[in-house]
Amino acid sequence: MPPRFAAPDQTATPVHVLASDRLEAWLDKADPRSRDWVNANGFRARLGEVLTIPFKTGAVSSVLFGWGDAKARSRGRFHFAAAAEKLPAGIYRIAGGLDPAELDEAALGWLLAGYRFDRYKEASLRDAQLIAPDGVDAARLEAIAAGEFLTRDLINTPASDMGPEALEEAFHDLGAGFGADTSAIVGFDLLARNFPMIHAVGRAAGQEPRLLDLNWGDPDHLKVTLVGKGVCFDTGGLNLKPGSSMALMKKDMGGAATVMGLARIIMALNLPVRLRVLVPAVENSVSASAIRPGDVLTSRKGLSVEINNTDAEGRLVLADALDLADEDAPDYLVCMATLTGAARVALGPDLAPFFTDDDGLAHALARSGRKVRDPLWRMPFWDPYEALIEPDIADLDNAPPGGMAGSLTAALFLRRFVERAASFAHFDIFGWNPTKAPGRPKGAAFLGARAILEMLERKLSE
Repeated sequence: MPPRFAAPDQTATPVHVLASDRLEAWLDKADPRSRDWVNANGFRARLGEVLTIPFKTGAVSSVLFGWGDAKARSRGRFHFAAAAEKLPAGIYRIAGGLDPAELDEAALGWLLAGYRFDRYKEASLRDAQLIAPDGVDAARLEAIAAGEFLTRDLINTPASDMGPEALEEAFHDLGAGFGADTSAIVGFDLLARNFPMIHAVGRAAGQEPRLLDLNWGDPDHLKVTLVGKGVCFDTGGLNLKPGSSMALMKKDMGGAATVMGLARIIMALNLPVRLRVLVPAVENSVSASAIRPGDVLTSRKGLSVEINNTDAEGRLVLADALDLADEDAPDYLVCMATLTGAARVALGPDLAPFFTDDDGLAHALARSGRKVRDPLWRMPFWDPYEALIEPDIADLDNAPPGGMAGSLTAALFLRRFVERAASFAHFDIFGWNPTKAPGRPKGAAFLGARAILEMLERKLSE
């Protein structure tokens, strides 16, 4: 079901959001029966604490939600989503206690808490509904949540049902839903159209590699191109991953899923942009035709690439896609990929690192990320490391030895394929929540996209 707020004209149970230091003031104004109920249940307005106050009939008359203190709130996000996950079926409204700046996050968190991945197992329905608070753009938040749900569904689906063919089908469905033009270059046509590295990475798999292309919007508007890594499963190729490292590789198309979710939001909001989405969709598999360590490939751009590790395949497929994207000289070219373990070692699963040479864009993204609680952290395109990706026998090395600065050298590799774009940013995302948090179940994660959306909306309003 698409994420929706309750109709505003319905009778709703009030939810009082109470910080720890405001509880006593609320109790002073409460009727004796409610006050006794709160004290008897030991409610102290700790962050995430929920207490329903009943009528004499037993039905819920109101709800108290603990907002804790500023220190507790600073250690997480979407805290109000806990109410959606704990309350019984019914219609609810926020009756006070949040600043206007907090209402968007609270309302969006409530919607995000309604996500269920039920493709393989029946999931319990969430019957607690919220009326959108006054001053909140309900349609915009519903569009954002729908985009995130699309990304979660794509990542959560295993490769048995989300290989390159299924990802292409989902891509065409996305475009058809908003009147976008979509196309695909498949199999040996990749060689004929000069996408040799996409073909090389995917040629060992049972499903043919492909490049997916979506175009939407007025060509005269701001040009925004999104490129997402679509490695539907990554065995590591001949540099085979150990089983423990392969367990989550269904999420190696998380970059593709994220740009598709972001594209859905952009189109649903009808932003005045010329949007292009490019997804190289492959499976990095093992067969007699697999690329080998020591092979040298020639990219679409003409740069030769020595393959020193077949498990560093994402940058190869992205390189050909980025070269195509760059031909249009877009105003913004954004690449999103579950690219390196080094990024996760550096920043963990929640904080999305990004690389850009554009200081203005970096500042705008950081500011937008803070505003919408989609945290980002800028990493450097460190020019002195360029020598690390330059081997003796080819222009580029896909996996420099030594294991140092892995996320940086991968980003530098990708930057070699971008020359014309006015602004370029590369995101090295994890795409997965390893543990459950309010509004964010264990599983697929939507990282960086809301910050990019906020940045674009701000740019378009200038």
